[in-house]
Amino acid sequence: MPFLVHRLLAPLLIGLCGLAAAAEPDACRNVRLATPGWADIDATNALLGVTLKAIGYRPRVSMLSVPLVFQGLRSGKVDAFLGNWMPAQRQLAGPLLASGQVERIATNLEGARFTLAVPRYAAQAGVRSFADLGAHADAFGRRIYGIEAGAPANESIRRLIADPAAGLAGWQLVESSDTALLAQLGRDLPKQRMVVFLAWEPHVVNTRFDIVYLRGGDTYFGPGGGTATVSTVSWPGYAAQCGNVARLLAQLKFSVALENEMLRLILDRRLPPELAAQQILRGQPQWLGTWLAGVKTADGAGDALAAARQALR
Repeated sequence: MPFLVHRLLAPLLIGLCGLAAAAEPDACRNVRLATPGWADIDATNALLGVTLKAIGYRPRVSMLSVPLVFQGLRSGKVDAFLGNWMPAQRQLAGPLLASGQVERIATNLEGARFTLAVPRYAAQAGVRSFADLGAHADAFGRRIYGIEAGAPANESIRRLIADPAAGLAGWQLVESSDTALLAQLGRDLPKQRMVVFLAWEPHVVNTRFDIVYLRGGDTYFGPGGGTATVSTVSWPGYAAQCGNVARLLAQLKFSVALENEMLRLILDRRLPPELAAQQILRGQPQWLGTWLAGVKTADGAGDALAAARQALR
């Protein structure tokens, strides 16, 4: 029910943002964002950051673990987080959203996916579902590679290993990081080593490597084979205080294709995230039209879309 209430209030939230825009305090010009160090959130933060700078705001990104991000949101030290992956973060974020300690502004990505994966050669060897892992325990070294310590997704892997029905007694979670996992896959896949790891889309792992997502993990990673949505969340009252920024955040929508293109530029072509975002927005200016509809410049006096187009020429 709390999530239904958030959805019903979304149009009202956008309306309030418009009323508040003209009276934004000066503090709203500093927009405090966060990243857990995930490449997809670095990409979306860059797209938002370039847009904010173009209309007169000063975005700043702090690198924090997911629990610390939500702690920052609760305390008002983080203004917005673009990486509320659900249902992966349901145990951490669900109670905070339901109690109003954190406010959901909008869904920014649909069609995402988040579950365990293996290289295609492992799938061809018979590992196509979670139920197949136990029979190949020795080949995998009884290890599942996750992401950074403290991430809610790692808890899903721990629940999987602890579940007698999964048949993974004696397996262990190896906590890693986005960058370290990509490096490891780069070493292991050419040698056709058996490895099972947490993967998600959008992410460069899907274009850089030939991987297969495992079936049968809905109990641990959510229905539909790990189908996920990603939302923008803020501290409660941020939309009322910083209405102009909040309108932009409420209209900030991405696509899997857009994020994958950003990730290709950042991780494969080695462009700094800000330069990648500028290149994308110059080549695909239609995104700005959606994000900045009805938004003003930071001083409240100008049209944000016109200002952004001028800044990105």
